[in-house]
Parts: sequence; C-alpha cells; structure tokens
Amino acid sequence: MSLYRIAAPGTPGDPGDLVEPTMIAAFDGWVDAGNAATAALETLVDDAPIVVSFDGDQLFDYRSRRPTLEIKDGSLADLTWPELSVRRATVDDRDMLILTGPEPDDRWQTFRAAVAELGQRLGVVEWISLGAIPAAVPHTRPVPVLGTTSESGRLRGGVHPGPAGVLRVPAATVSVLELTMAEHGIPAVGYFAQVPHYVSGPYPAASVELLTILGRHLGVELSSETLAEEARQLRTRLDAATALEETTRAYVERLEAMVDEQRLPSGEELISEIERFLREGGTEGSQRPGTGS
Repeated sequence: MSLYRIAAPGTPGDPGDLVEPTMIAAFDGWVDAGNAATAALETLVDDAPIVVSFDGDQLFDYRSRRPTLEIKDGSLADLTWPELSVRRATVDDRDMLILTGPEPDDRWQTFRAAVAELGQRLGVVEWISLGAIPAAVPHTRPVPVLGTTSESGRLRGGVHPGPAGVLRVPAATVSVLELTMAEHGIPAVGYFAQVPHYVSGPYPAASVELLTILGRHLGVELSSETLAEEARQLRTRLDAATALEETTRAYVERLEAMVDEQRLPSGEELISEIERFLREGGTEGSQRPGTGS
C-alpha cells in the first residue's frame, strides 16, 4: 500500500506545471518550540491546494495524536483526523511545496524514502527545514537563528551554520528528511529559531523571524501582520511580567548580556537546554511553563 497519493491531473493540486519548486517543511512536534515553525508555514498554505496526501494510518499512533471528535447537541457529528500533506504555494513566480502536519510517530525510514522519491518526481531543486528550539535567550532581543546546510554558502539572511563542533541530540523528522534529501542530490538547508526557554505557549516572534529569513533565502517578500501583532502583544505581556519579579528580571538581564556579547551557545549548552526542557515537563511541540502564558 502506497504511503502517499499525488493529486490527479486537472485538479487544483495537479503538480504538472511546477517550475523548479523548493520543498519547505516543518512538523508539529519535536523541534517546533513555541509552535514557531509550523505557525510560520501556516501563513503560506491557507486554502492552498493539496499536492500530496500521506496515509495517516501508516504514520500516526492515534493514541498519542487522537482525532478530534465534534459533538453537537449530544450527537456525535464529525471526526477530524491528523493530516500530513504537501501543499502548493506560489509567491512572485516562485513555486513552493509546503510539507506540514504532525510529526510522524511510525515508519520514519519508509517516510523518508517516500519524501525523497517525491522530491525527485516533482523536480524539487532545494529543501528547506524550519524549526525552533528552546534556548537560553531573552525575549527582549531579536530572535537568534541557527543554520544547517549540506553545502557551504547556501544559507542566507546572515545566518551561519552552527554551533561549531560535534553535537549529538535526539533527531527530529524534519532533520532526518533534510539529511535524506541531501543524500539524494537535492541541496538542503535548515533554519532553527531559538525560543526563550522560560516562555510558555506559542512564540510568534520566532515565526516572524523564520518567515523573514525564508523570504530572504528565496528572494521573495514573506510576512504576516497577524503574527507580527501577536508578537507585539506577547512582548508587552512578557515585559510586564518581568518587571514584577526581580529574580526574573535579573535573569533576563544576564541573558541580554550574553546576546550582546554575540556569544553563540555551545553544543554542550544546547544539549543542556534540551535536557532541562525534558526534565521540567516539556513535551513535543510545547514549551515548559513560564511567564508567557
């Protein structure tokens, strides 16, 4: 049984007229702190036609990603199942294939082979991963972004590969796919926003930054006033909460000093943040409790 289905010719999602598309991916799950990456891509796929649909029965554990049940006046009315798909978006004549949805629970090896096959069938010329990680950074400074790349010189927007040295962390599906695409001859990069680890819930400032960098990479204008306004409102709430608590204020000031010194986190520091995130009750796709709820 095939893992995916491509839209039929003549339908809105028909990929027949794609021109050198870039495939961009983000998943709701690991490496999506503050929902930053998935929220950024959601702004590009609103009502966009589906080019590829994946078989959720083969990829999801419905006990961990349960379908949503709608109940109307005591009657069971509808079910909405987790959906993983590729949608088509075009900005300034740049064709983009946006792969989003929940991070798969099962069959990662089969999934990555299928995505690589799709990349070749659809003529994908570049892969871009988007993600976000919890980090020791303050909400009062621009969102830092780390990059990964299969080839030197491919990163844009002032983003550099990092951190230096060897880093071993639990793998995210989006990074597995990035490596897989590079192994199949498709140039691949990744942009990963650093989200303040003390912020809970969505962090739209990181979504805005990822959209901006993605636009610079592609040479197109990408923005979302809705996300920008949400970021401004959250910044106001975080500033107010910080001002009320001396210990928190002092901690944020220490983080500011580190950022102002332009010191990138080491691999050990990133691992430490991930371990602390897990110890303190972090779950995939979520942030630990903090002042930003």
